[in-house]
Amino acid sequence: MNILDDFITIASNGIYCKYGDFYLDPQQPVNNAVISHAHADHAVSGNKEVYCTQPTKEFMYLRYHRSAAHAFNIIAYHQPFNIKGVTLTFIPAGHMLGSAMILMEYDGAKYLYTGDYKIQPDATCEPIEWVKADVLITESTFADPGVIHPDAVSEIKKLNDIKSNILLGAYGMGKSQRLIQLINEHAPQKKVLVHHKIMPINQIYERLGFKLGNYQLYGRKLMKEQNGFVYLVPPFTFNSYIKAVGVKRLFASGWNSLQVNQQDTLFISDHVDWNDILSAVEKVSPKQIWTLHGNGKYLKEHFGCNIVVKILN
Repeated sequence: MNILDDFITIASNGIYCKYGDFYLDPQQPVNNAVISHAHADHAVSGNKEVYCTQPTKEFMYLRYHRSAAHAFNIIAYHQPFNIKGVTLTFIPAGHMLGSAMILMEYDGAKYLYTGDYKIQPDATCEPIEWVKADVLITESTFADPGVIHPDAVSEIKKLNDIKSNILLGAYGMGKSQRLIQLINEHAPQKKVLVHHKIMPINQIYERLGFKLGNYQLYGRKLMKEQNGFVYLVPPFTFNSYIKAVGVKRLFASGWNSLQVNQQDTLFISDHVDWNDILSAVEKVSPKQIWTLHGNGKYLKEHFGCNIVVKILN
């Protein structure tokens, strides 16, 4: 087994594996793109060959239409495939529907790229699974001992105490569907209204077998009644409702920069926190940890000489 320090590098177009000549979640169009999930910061349009799960393909096609990719290679979870000598396998990441961690095997070593991943339970996507790897390439957005995400169910239950209609801002893909399901299960007296931009995403979820519960398309007349409505809107629409009256404005996010205060925020994250990353390390048992999308310094301090921690960005 030989761990290659340059197995992946940060190139101008994103995360590059020269041994297989492919990119992981490239930031610009490339010839070979292995895409972990369909959020726009991981899945750009215009790639020549895209390798992804079926839900990721459907979400990309919904957003980009015919420019989504020149060709899609749809890969099921746990189905190994090969790109120029590197064997890859998609493992459920628990981040959103269709999200995958990417296990790469080359020259006897195993490298696990997490993409974005989540350990908290989520009925609207495949639950996270674990595999052993020699190198854990983990996102480290919240790799800070001071960041511990609250329980999503406790957060959603805050809606039960709000008597007025609610304007709830959230990202349309992944987050909104999770919120709809949570509201139906834990605040069932609320009536969910959905912005028209979110409805086609919901339809993909439903068609792929992930039932969200009760919701209906937003209607202006409905929101004029005080009837326990929760109107779920994407961020651009949320900001346009600054003068809305008769509603409680909330935003659901795991990002500190979007938190207003405890009264106006549902802190629901789709990323791992500090304890989750430590759990991932325990499950994967890597010899090395490589960090992306955040600050890996706390992991370097935590593991000391026990595990090599390399900060890639």
